[in-house]
Amino acid sequence: MSINSSVSAAELRQFIEKVERLDEDKAEIQNHIKDVLSEAKAQGFDTKIMRQVIRMRKMKKEELIEQQELLDVYTHALGMQVEAEAA
Repeated sequence: MSINSSVSAAELRQFIEKVERLDEDKAEIQNHIKDVLSEAKAQGFDTKIMRQVIRMRKMKKEELIEQQELLDVYTHALGMQVEAEAA
């Protein structure tokens, strides 16, 4: 790989420093998320399920429906389907 002689050291440094600052911001946000989930857990919520719900909320409606249908097909095929109890 040859080095392009037109590379601006100052410009490169700016990009690298910007990414480094963003990485620091990301770590801080991840710590805030961890704190919120710890608080939720202390209140009795299942954080594993909360994370799953968050992933699901990010999906498009069609994608979520398809995923749920496939989950039903797979669990039924494996005999894992939970039947709703009659009231």
